[in-house]
Amino acid sequence: MNIVFEYQNISGSKRLEGYTEELLSNLEKKYPFLIRGDVFFKKENKSDGTGHVCSIRLSAPGPRLFASSDTTSFEGSISECSRELDQQLEKRKSMMQSH
Repeated sequence: MNIVFEYQNISGSKRLEGYTEELLSNLEKKYPFLIRGDVFFKKENKSDGTGHVCSIRLSAPGPRLFASSDTTSFEGSISECSRELDQQLEKRKSMMQSH
């Protein structure tokens, strides 16, 4: 799977990219039909301490899958997006097998 990273209001980070690639590779092992992943990191100034936004868009057969999360750390946002995409992919896989 090809993974593309985009950053807004922050500089690039190899640590974040490595962590994201690790989680997405686990999804790719479980769902080999994944084609591409677009990962967006965005820093927003919020008074409640959140503002570390991670959005992930996955290309697979059928409509694209998308998840976005806003927490107090990018690692938390990445993990939350990964869990949400896992649920979406499980649903997509069950629909593919039933037809």
